[in-house]
Amino acid sequence: MTTVDLITGFLGSGKTTFMKRYVRRLMDKGENVCILENDFGAVNIDTMLLQELYDAGCGMEMVAGACDKDCHQRRFKTKLIAMAMSGYSRVVIEPSGIFDVDEFFDTLREPPLDRWYKTGSVITIVDPFAADELSDNSAYLLASQAAVAGKLVFSHCSGDDDTAVSRSLDRIAAAMKNIRSERDPKTYFLAKPWDTLTDSELDEIASSGCHAADFVKLHNEIKGFESVYFMELSPSPEQLKELASAIMTDKLCGGVFRVKGFTKNGGEWYEVNATHNAAEVKKIAAGQSVIIVIGESLDRAHIGKYFEKL
Repeated sequence: MTTVDLITGFLGSGKTTFMKRYVRRLMDKGENVCILENDFGAVNIDTMLLQELYDAGCGMEMVAGACDKDCHQRRFKTKLIAMAMSGYSRVVIEPSGIFDVDEFFDTLREPPLDRWYKTGSVITIVDPFAADELSDNSAYLLASQAAVAGKLVFSHCSGDDDTAVSRSLDRIAAAMKNIRSERDPKTYFLAKPWDTLTDSELDEIASSGCHAADFVKLHNEIKGFESVYFMELSPSPEQLKELASAIMTDKLCGGVFRVKGFTKNGGEWYEVNATHNAAEVKKIAAGQSVIIVIGESLDRAHIGKYFEKL
């Protein structure tokens, strides 16, 4: 049977970067791996960020969104049925926009998927430097992901982050308590620079499994994140960085978590990746002309005013 891992975490927490390291280890061990980007948004650029794994022989599939939840779940199941014939030993899924992990894995228990797939590990990526103040929606999403994870893996660590990690664990524990989860996040986390992760540590993460839900679920009260996107723009790297930083800090734009995408300027491609911690713009070999703003309660008209200035 094919093992299915789930990589969860907030937008901008570092899931794509972790997947590069994690999947490379699985491939080095001889696993035939496929990454499935399962996104409710209409545009998904993370597959481009994982191009190096594809070039190394990793499978790459995507379930596009832009439809209602039931439609999207049917697309997801259909994709898994098609993938079952490809001989993968491991499927690694980033379920952007999905907050109920138990419901997600219930899909794998439905015929005929139950004959081909088995649940692997749920790995939740946590940014210890994320904002301390969370909306009720975000707090629930964080708690529900942490409650079922086999391992909490902290990102952006330099080796001198004990205070930030401790504060983040306290925030997670408080959020989990609010949904009546009895787990203690301090008993199943890993916090160290990712470039120092050993093979044995990565193997431990891969075998960490998942935890049956033990919390109060709020199916009808929680909203997923939303996104707005803008295409065919050509700002300079300086303009792009200023744009991303301004949108991230303008409360009238809504609760923006991340600005990411690609633009072409002067014959060169650039990638932008902005969170509340920093806005980074770097030159890349190729891209797709699209910038995506992701968050809660977004005001597309107000966000659009920034792009009109370009």
